[in-house]
Amino acid sequence: MPSSPILNRQALYLRPDASRVIVRPFKPATEPRDLNPTDKTRANHIVDRILALSPEQAEHQLADVLENFLGRHRNLLQTFEARADEMEDAFRDHSRFTTIQRQLVGAYFLSEYSFEASALFNPSIVPHPDQSGTTAGALRFILSLRAVGEGHVSSLTFRTGLVGADGTVSIDPTARLASNPAVQHLGSGPGGDVAVTFRSSEDISERVIFPITESQSNGIEDARFVKFEDSERTVYYATYTAYSGRAIRSEIIETSDFVTFRFSALRGSASHNKGMALFPRKIDGRFAMLARQDNENLYLIYSDDLYTWDGGTPILKPAAPWEFIQIGNCGSPIELDEGWLLLTHGVGPIRKYSIGAALLDKNDPTKVLGRLDEPLLRPAPSEREGYVPNVVYTCGAMRHGDQIIFPYAISDSYSNIATIDIRSLLAAMDK
Repeated sequence: MPSSPILNRQALYLRPDASRVIVRPFKPATEPRDLNPTDKTRANHIVDRILALSPEQAEHQLADVLENFLGRHRNLLQTFEARADEMEDAFRDHSRFTTIQRQLVGAYFLSEYSFEASALFNPSIVPHPDQSGTTAGALRFILSLRAVGEGHVSSLTFRTGLVGADGTVSIDPTARLASNPAVQHLGSGPGGDVAVTFRSSEDISERVIFPITESQSNGIEDARFVKFEDSERTVYYATYTAYSGRAIRSEIIETSDFVTFRFSALRGSASHNKGMALFPRKIDGRFAMLARQDNENLYLIYSDDLYTWDGGTPILKPAAPWEFIQIGNCGSPIELDEGWLLLTHGVGPIRKYSIGAALLDKNDPTKVLGRLDEPLLRPAPSEREGYVPNVVYTCGAMRHGDQIIFPYAISDSYSNIATIDIRSLLAAMDK
C-alpha cells in the first residue's frame, strides 16, 4: 500500500533544470586567503595576459564573451566590474585598467553555476504575502525548495502557485533567468547577521540564495518556512541547517516580503541539530520549536528571544515499525481548531522514509491527542528511484479551507504536491 486514501497526489512534478544558471566567483587559487605566497602570481599571470592584448583584441574578446553569455544573465558588464573590484587584493600593483580591461578581468574570475542541476527537493509552502488579484476562496502561495548543483552545494530557490477555491493546485511557470542578491553583512545580532536583498521587479522564481557565510559554505539545507503571527506584525521565518563541510548548526531566516531576507545564527544546546521547526505563534508568551536532539525522538523546546534554544521535553518516540529507526518533524505545526497538526517523518527497514501525522494539544503541545498508526505517504513504486532511494520528505505544509496542501520531495531528487482532507485525517488518528 503506497499511501493513505486520505491523501491525493497531484501531477505537478518539479524537476531540476540544468539550464538555470547564475554566475559565481571563480577562484583558480587566486584569493589571498586561499594561497601560498608563491601562488599569488597566478592571478597576476592571468591579468598580465589580458593587459598584453591590444585594445582591439581586448574589445573583440569582450564582445565575444557577451555574445556567448549576455542572453543568459542580467547586467553582465556590471557583474564583471564588481568581480574585478573584489579581486584587487589578489593583484599586485598595476596600471589603471581601462573599462574594457576591467570588465574582461572580471569575466575571467567568474563561472556559471547550474544551481539545481542535480536536485530540487525538500519543499515547504506558505501563503504569499501579496494576495491581490486572487479570486474569492483562492490562495496564492510561495514554495521554497532546496536546489543542489555541482559539488553537492545546496542553495534556496522559490516558486509561486495558486490553490483554487475548489482546491485544485497549480504552479506558475518558472522565469528563464536567475539572479543573485545584494549582500549586506550586519554587525548586530547573534553570531553576526547577514541580509540579502533582491530587486523587487524580479519574479520570485528568479531569486536564488546561495551560501554566504563560512557556516553555510557547503549548503543552506531544508528551510522550513512558516508564516508567524503576533500582535504587532506578520513575518515569515525559516529554520534551516547550515553546513560548512565540517559541521552543522541551525540558523534562521526572517523576511516579510521575500525580497529582503535576514540570516541569523541560533544558539543554545538544542541548536546543534538538524530539523528544527518553529510554531506559527507564541505559546504562553514564548516561542516554541520542535526538534530532534538525540537522532531518535521529537522534543518540544521553548525560547524567550527566538535565538536561544536549550533543553527540551520529549513528546514523540518511535512507535510503529515504519518509524522504528527514528522520527522527526516535517515542518512547522499547523493550527487547527482541534489542536496542532504535526506532520512527521519516520525511518524504517532498508532506511525507507515515510510521512505520518500527530495531533498535539493547542495549549500544551507536550500532550499528544492523536497519532496515525500507518503512514500518510510512503514512496510509490514510481517514486523509489533517485539520488537517495526510498525517501519521501517535506519541510512544511499549509492549511487551505478543509485541506492541507502538502508539497513533498521524492528520493532527494525532485518534488510533487499532494492534498490531505483534514476531517478524514483526524478521524483516522488513534486517540
